[in-house]
Amino acid sequence: MTSTLTPPSTDRAARAPEGGAPRRRTRVLALPEARWAAAATVFFLVALPLQLTDAPVWAWSTLYALTYASGGWEPGWAGLKALREKTLDVDLLMIVAALGAAAIGQVMDGALLIVIFATSGALEALATARTADSVRGLLDLAPAMATRLPVTGGEETVAVEDLIVGDTILVRPGERVGADGRVLEGASEIDQATITGEPLPVAKEKGDEVFAGTLNGTGALRVRVERDASDSVIARIVRMVEEASETKAPTQLFIEKVEQRYSLGMVAATLAVFLVPLAFGANLTDSLLRAMTFMIVASPCAVVLATMPPLLSAIANAGRHGVLVKSAVVMERLGEVDAVALDKTGTLTEGTPRVADVRPLPGSGVNEAELLLLAAAAEHPSEHPLARAVVDAARERGLALPVAEDFASTPGVGVRATVDGRRVAVGAPAWVLAGATDAHSTRAALVTGELEEDGRTAVVVTMDGEPLGVLGVTDRLRADATATVAALVSLTRSTPVLLTGDNSRAAARVAAEIGIKDVRAGLLPEDKVSAVRELADNGRKVMVVGDGVNDAPALAAAHVGVAMGRAGSDLALETADAVVVRDELVTVPTVISLSRRARRLVVQNLLVASVFIAALVLWDLASHLPLPLGVAGHEGSTVIVGLNGLRLLREAAWKRAAA
Repeated sequence: MTSTLTPPSTDRAARAPEGGAPRRRTRVLALPEARWAAAATVFFLVALPLQLTDAPVWAWSTLYALTYASGGWEPGWAGLKALREKTLDVDLLMIVAALGAAAIGQVMDGALLIVIFATSGALEALATARTADSVRGLLDLAPAMATRLPVTGGEETVAVEDLIVGDTILVRPGERVGADGRVLEGASEIDQATITGEPLPVAKEKGDEVFAGTLNGTGALRVRVERDASDSVIARIVRMVEEASETKAPTQLFIEKVEQRYSLGMVAATLAVFLVPLAFGANLTDSLLRAMTFMIVASPCAVVLATMPPLLSAIANAGRHGVLVKSAVVMERLGEVDAVALDKTGTLTEGTPRVADVRPLPGSGVNEAELLLLAAAAEHPSEHPLARAVVDAARERGLALPVAEDFASTPGVGVRATVDGRRVAVGAPAWVLAGATDAHSTRAALVTGELEEDGRTAVVVTMDGEPLGVLGVTDRLRADATATVAALVSLTRSTPVLLTGDNSRAAARVAAEIGIKDVRAGLLPEDKVSAVRELADNGRKVMVVGDGVNDAPALAAAHVGVAMGRAGSDLALETADAVVVRDELVTVPTVISLSRRARRLVVQNLLVASVFIAALVLWDLASHLPLPLGVAGHEGSTVIVGLNGLRLLREAAWKRAAA
């Protein structure tokens, strides 16, 4: 319990990104994909009203041509390069589909397809760039320089890269720790939420381990370096995020996997429809017309649209309700999830300490309000998160705080101040009750034990050396946490796993309240990744839900990573596949259910598209299908599957998913 030299940090969401690292952001238009997509969109938006208002053909057709060129050249070139490697890339198929639409007079439809495809590619490039930004920015958490104490005496400022194992460094109040190591001398408390996710600063004294990039409180520490900068926990987090992102199996939408074979078969069949009759003496024009009709009715446009509208509609609906799903691939993957791993602090809990218990001791002469008033008055000058929690609790009860005098703070243990002429101490039980054996102190120790057994942080309040009572501080559970866990159990047929860097007692208390049995506490980031990979090795499709820098490697390694948006670190938000923008945890199972509904609509659409294609192809092969009728049938099937997919845009779709 101590006053810190840094600005108050009572709300994780209000902090600089998990410790104040400078924020790196790639500008959207710095990406060539974004510039070409923007150009294609502008050309299209100018051409469309010209076409609809019967402007000269040369005016809007030129703009459509520019749309095709600006939005299509890059994916087209990528598709041609893939073709050289004997792969029929989806990029090339989409460009061919757009050109085919133009060839039969559907110039606007083809241009719209180009714009959608180019925009999708730009968004994917931006997401990749932003993730890289956050990974690089994470390194800024660790200071560039450190104060080394040579054995010959004095001190020198050196780059952290020049520190070697065995060096001694000085960490002044308010500074970031320069290297992973162990405290040789001094006492303080350190905010290590970036590493462990713990909501409160942790008291550190001789023999305790500290981590590079964590924030020191008011005490000065001498630390012996135990790891090189390249092997610090923060550096390992960076490596794990990069490795997990790179080694994650390449993903494709289900339809993309089917489309490869389908398109190859369609090209071969079109050539056969043209060449076989021609070999038996058929008329060249008739054979060419039949082949063109076959190519149009058998083209995979409806098959492609069978997938995208339901998934995009689900993405839009989820976005309206505060869940940002970053791509159609992610939306499809959400429906596959059958195991969930949850972080504790900032995910299941609010991430901010709150006073949960006010326990005046029998015979102390004070009631709850008076006990809280004295504690809050003494803590008021402090900027420690626990102090803020006590002051906030008093204000919530409408208590007017008297002015405290002669305030003094002892790093890591507590504060003393004079309130209305009486000396009040508020702090850790071991410090406040040190050496006391009277009946009041014994009762205070018993109450402390009860609170700590329940996973609370106990804070003892004394006046003129006499214990008055004990406050229990905890990180409050989110109101929807229990309902969320129950819904996840129903959806996945398995209970979520709790993965946290916090202590085992606090983790067990939260788990017991919400019905989780598998609790893994005291985990470092690499331990969380190991837990996720253990589940994946057992054949599970794992979703990880977290918010901190320490969760980012697990988010990257998971089948789907979901970050809490308000309190989430930059790295977690960029690494995650989806973001719960409003911090409504209960939306997580809802979006899983919505994804499964989208997958069912995809199957329906594929059946409809297959029936249309089969009927039109058989008509063309067995008889004579007029080209206009073939185009109408093809476009009709496309419209039907498109409209069917748009059903998930309705508010009723979200409500059904939530139910």
